[in-house]
Amino acid sequence: MYDALHYALGGLSGGLVGLTLGLVGGGGSILAVPLMVYVVGVSDPHVAIGTSALAVAVNAATSLSHHARAHTVKWRCGAIYAGAGVVGALLGSTIGKAIDGHRLLSLFALLMLVVGALMLKNRKAEGIPGAQCSRENAAQVVGFGLGTGTFSGFFGIGGGFLIVPGLMASTHMPMINAVGTSLVAVTAFGLTTALNYAASGLVAWGIALVFIAGGIAGGLVGTSAARRLSGAGTLTTVFACLIFVVAAYMLAKSWNAG
Repeated sequence: MYDALHYALGGLSGGLVGLTLGLVGGGGSILAVPLMVYVVGVSDPHVAIGTSALAVAVNAATSLSHHARAHTVKWRCGAIYAGAGVVGALLGSTIGKAIDGHRLLSLFALLMLVVGALMLKNRKAEGIPGAQCSRENAAQVVGFGLGTGTFSGFFGIGGGFLIVPGLMASTHMPMINAVGTSLVAVTAFGLTTALNYAASGLVAWGIALVFIAGGIAGGLVGTSAARRLSGAGTLTTVFACLIFVVAAYMLAKSWNAG
């Protein structure tokens, strides 16, 4: 079904996903599905979603190890957020499998535009470096985790582009910490969604493997760049602009297909 060109494009796409996962925590997640469909050539949107979820989960775990060594991960917050989100991801992915795949892509693009606008609006918020999860904000963290997990599973993404603003809103942590911490939840959400899709035979395993291999290399570069761009709202602006570009492309493809 897939030839050498598909696998080569899968490896290159994986590199881009790994780069953006390391850089902004969620860019890889939002890029993975459209890359699978429009670049690699996975024709079934549901297979693209299941395969992307697996690849993103593994690449997120790799980038998480890099951020952990840089001490940018708030582990307690990540665990609470991921725990709540896994429940939502299981529910969302079950619903998503029952909905037309092309409609999912259009809804996904519209959601990206909303999140990008919110991130750009708050790009100059520096956050509180020592912010942690506590009794005072635990309910907010759980609520955001459950909500973003549901969206993550529904759209078949790691969910980092939702988790990063969710962590910042519920704990007021700086962007660089939100990026590192989000990868705990991205890994958990992605694996939950991937296992649900794999149980229905909706994962292209060979494409997933080359995507992951490319992503590991890209993640090294992205994590290093994130530390250099973390000040003065630059990283948040890059994140928001990336979301706008991909969303516009997906909407254009959807309209042309219609």
